[in-house]
Amino acid sequence: MAIAKVSFHLATSAGYGIFRDELYYIACSERLAFGYVDHPPLSIALLWGARHLLGDSLPAIRVVSAFAGAATVVLTMLIARELGGRRGAQVLAGLTAFFAPQYLAVSHTFSMNGIDVAFWAALQLITIRALLRDEPRLWLWFGLVAGFGLQNKYSVAFLGMGLLIGLLFTEQRRHLVSPWMWLGGALAAAIFVPHVLWQARNNWPTLEFMARASAEKNLAVGPLDFFAGQILLLHPLALPLWLFGLACLLFVPALAPVRALGVAYPVIFALLVVQRGKVYYLGPIYPMLLAAGAVAFQGLAASSRRSWMLPAATALYVGGGLAILPMAVPVLPVERFIAYQRAIGVSEPRMERHALGALPQLYADMHGWQDLVDTVARVHRNVDPRQRERAVILVRNYGEAGAIEFLGGPRGLPRVISGHNNFYLWGPGDLRDGDTVIAVGHRRGDLLEAFEFVEEVDRVRCVYCLPHQDDLPVHVARGLKAPVAELWPRLKRFM
Repeated sequence: MAIAKVSFHLATSAGYGIFRDELYYIACSERLAFGYVDHPPLSIALLWGARHLLGDSLPAIRVVSAFAGAATVVLTMLIARELGGRRGAQVLAGLTAFFAPQYLAVSHTFSMNGIDVAFWAALQLITIRALLRDEPRLWLWFGLVAGFGLQNKYSVAFLGMGLLIGLLFTEQRRHLVSPWMWLGGALAAAIFVPHVLWQARNNWPTLEFMARASAEKNLAVGPLDFFAGQILLLHPLALPLWLFGLACLLFVPALAPVRALGVAYPVIFALLVVQRGKVYYLGPIYPMLLAAGAVAFQGLAASSRRSWMLPAATALYVGGGLAILPMAVPVLPVERFIAYQRAIGVSEPRMERHALGALPQLYADMHGWQDLVDTVARVHRNVDPRQRERAVILVRNYGEAGAIEFLGGPRGLPRVISGHNNFYLWGPGDLRDGDTVIAVGHRRGDLLEAFEFVEEVDRVRCVYCLPHQDDLPVHVARGLKAPVAELWPRLKRFM
């Protein structure tokens, strides 16, 4: 199954093209550091390694996520085995992890999210072994994995908080005073220290990023809508399985040693709802619930002497997974996908406030980047040759900046600057008063506040991209009205 998972994602990696966030992460991998405004450094270091070993093709960029997806499948099956599941339960658990729409999506494009799911699954497996086998030394391994998990994505801390509260309210609270758990915590903190020091040196930019993203970008949803999002992201057919698994972790006497993990689910759910977290933030918690549900279902089939139940459920889930596959991985041509989405009446949960077009955000953000680069290259060619050498491209967001750097570099486009997230920290370079600025997506009135001369010369148009990426004005601006050091802070946008 792991081989099939990697093979599938590499075979379909071309899809609709490169994703917005991937362009940004590639830019980050050109500037290795112990931190970035919106994420820790581990995933970027892995991307740097993949690019230097394999190149810049889409399979090379996405190979880390494909292997993380395979690891999630294997770890889910190992959790099922640890909970007492035989081969049938392990296969069912692995298939649910294979076909869960969220896990398919994060295994298809590069990001820290697919790696995050694998880290959570590994931590769940370690926790179950530590509690079921009563081996407190395993908390040291938990700390090691958690430390690197935090260096990949902060959300691992939610699992830690949920587990601590779960242990506190169950009979396994004695583990809280184990020296091995404290040593594990110290090890995790030590691994995380370099990123904390980076945050301190840069005035804690991630705190500002989180506050602004929550207030201005993320779509706030109530508990019911948040729960409905879980159903869609894990697959509607998987709902009985993971609910069954949650009930077993909470109430079945034989699983009392791992009840803390059952308690952790509602705790983390509530924390994410209160903090206006995106619906998919809870996704990494499900390997243990899917595994527990598969084991319980196997036991139910055995006790009722209906041996056909397990293979029937497995076949049903494979069929349902294949039916929903085009919603998570771009395996259909765009027009056929739009018709398919309309026919089945299912779309990805809304997570951000901006308007959507014909495609869901996941797929729309794979479109328009070549159109952007082509338009900017055309404008750049028409700049006075005496000014072209000192030209600078100013864009609104990290997707545009990353596209011009990555796709425009071979075409000789000049340096690009932006105030969005880490591009702001990377600064305006050696921008000077007399330089020509090609500004993409900015309103002329806003540009006139900073420049003496502003002229619209072109527009960026794309068919399937998000509406806010379509019909963008491209201006040529000259003559800064104030020093760059004074103007640059006005562009800062952490969100």
